[in-house]
Amino acid sequence: MPDSPRSQAGTGIEGKAEKRRRVWYSACSTASTAAHTYSAPRKMRRFIPSTSCLIAFDTAARHLSFTKAANELHMTQGAVSRQAAILEDYLGVKLFERINRRLILTAAGAEYAAQVAAILKEIEMATFQVMAHKNSGGVLNLATLPTFGVKWLIPRLAKFTAAHPDVILNLSTEVLPFDFNSRAVDAAIHFGEPNWPGAVMVRLMGEEVLPVCSLELGRKIKRIEDLPEMTLLQHTTRPQAWHDWFSHVGVACPDALSGPRFEQLSMVIQAAAAGLGVALMPKFLVETEIALGQLHVPFPFAVKSPQSYYLTYPEKNASKAAVIKFQEWILGELTEA
Repeated sequence: MPDSPRSQAGTGIEGKAEKRRRVWYSACSTASTAAHTYSAPRKMRRFIPSTSCLIAFDTAARHLSFTKAANELHMTQGAVSRQAAILEDYLGVKLFERINRRLILTAAGAEYAAQVAAILKEIEMATFQVMAHKNSGGVLNLATLPTFGVKWLIPRLAKFTAAHPDVILNLSTEVLPFDFNSRAVDAAIHFGEPNWPGAVMVRLMGEEVLPVCSLELGRKIKRIEDLPEMTLLQHTTRPQAWHDWFSHVGVACPDALSGPRFEQLSMVIQAAAAGLGVALMPKFLVETEIALGQLHVPFPFAVKSPQSYYLTYPEKNASKAAVIKFQEWILGELTEA
């Protein structure tokens, strides 16, 4: 069985596909007229391919391989290839082509693949939410900053669950702002400025940052002026952090932007504990490590960050019960803290 849909000429397919649709509607119309003397106007059926074809196409588009798609879907390679061919025939457009034995998406195929993937994800999430309706509180899909989620949020979630046992909370992680319209996310916890387009932003709290390092490295740092000579551990999404801190404490550091970079604050914490350098960390995220002696504070100069933590969500979710319950809970939790 060939590993690609049968080749078809675009204009020929369009003519055949359109002709089939006209014949189909003509047959339906004739049958309807024969069965009824009069019938009320009916809406035309939706032009939606079979979900089996769409799922096969989505999987093949992700892997750029019918064989790998077949393995994921527990189908034969030939079956996936046929599903793709059926979809192409229905659309009248080529979605795949083969160049030097490699399966690639056409321009139309790439555009369609992105849209289909997003729609299938929405259908999946909608299905999960409907299945969860036995809990009247519904579902809250929350994206959170990874380290904030692990070290601050999750340890407190038992309180939220106890207060709202009817709400199912699903957690995912996001480091940077994203388009809510392209993600199956109801709300997110974000650190930065309150400038997320099209979203409501509720300020949760600020933070103070201070330098931390391993005990061994701390013994080598006698004066605050020694810090610029150390390896400065950097966080990818906070490139100006060290520069701002040195400016605040009045110490010159020409290389404040230099040093190994880490995507997550949890990585920076571990790197500092392992003696790889000095990290500038939010105080509330390293209190446990400091108390346990895993991290050392060479100089207790805590500087307030110019940015804050926010709960953010699209305006359409402002009236969603699960979002309202979570917002009230987390604000109350911060007030108590």
